[in-house]
Amino acid sequence: MTLTLYTLDWVPDFPRGFVRDLRVRWALEEIGQPYETATVPSRPKSDAHLGMQPFGQVPIIRDGDLTLFESGAILQHVARGTALFPDDRRAEISQWLFAALNTVEMATMHWQVMLLGQKFPDFFGPPPSGDVIDHAFAFATTRLDAIEKRMATRDWIAGDFSIADIAMVDTLRNVASEVGLADHGALSAYLDRATARPAFERAMRDHMAHWQAADADRETETA
Repeated sequence: MTLTLYTLDWVPDFPRGFVRDLRVRWALEEIGQPYETATVPSRPKSDAHLGMQPFGQVPIIRDGDLTLFESGAILQHVARGTALFPDDRRAEISQWLFAALNTVEMATMHWQVMLLGQKFPDFFGPPPSGDVIDHAFAFATTRLDAIEKRMATRDWIAGDFSIADIAMVDTLRNVASEVGLADHGALSAYLDRATARPAFERAMRDHMAHWQAADADRETETA
């Protein structure tokens, strides 16, 4: 049975390229596993969506009888036993996967949401003062500095390329989009290495094609 990846039916321009279904697409491309996509409505949230993901987020996968959400859990599930998550490196890879999502992303996303409030107050609500935003970035920088130090002497976060890199790089891509890595040369080089991988390029192509098709569907509906 082909795995099904659920993403949103449509999003505006600003989150395209960063919706977290990309992480799953990337992993599936790396291991060569076929999949199909399905959608859930972005607004309003449907009962079917909330039945699969109680927070109304994506990605979600359905793999046989299993429905699974949270990108970290999905990455572990789809990659287990492959070169992305081999049995003899599961502990170390899991450690850095959780660090990407719980330590780095939690800190950097707090700052990013404040910046998005500046750009899109109607969507995110009014942002806090500049001092508060600066404080949030200062805290996020402590996390970035730690990863910068580690990546200064290696190509990948935990040995060979793994799902920990997928999670960490996708987190750092968000930071880089707000010029948050200007003082972190090792992290910038890390992103360049990872996003030059053919699997990432294929995943991004399909991710963006999904939103373009969604635009076309909306135009048809309103014509």
